[in-house]
Amino acid sequence: MDNFSQTAAFIWSVADLLRGDFKQSQYGRVILPFTLLRRLECVLEADKQAVLD
Repeated sequence: MDNFSQTAAFIWSVADLLRGDFKQSQYGRVILPFTLLRRLECVLEADKQAVLD
């Protein structure tokens, strides 16, 4: 359980850093594009090597 707590604390500290100067109302403008990019990366992972070649 200690490892879980440390991991959770680390994730929250990184989230605090990433939020930076953004106001809470602006989070969606930052989080949504990154979520979309991550989703595309996961979906296209099988084709990644073919595209790079």
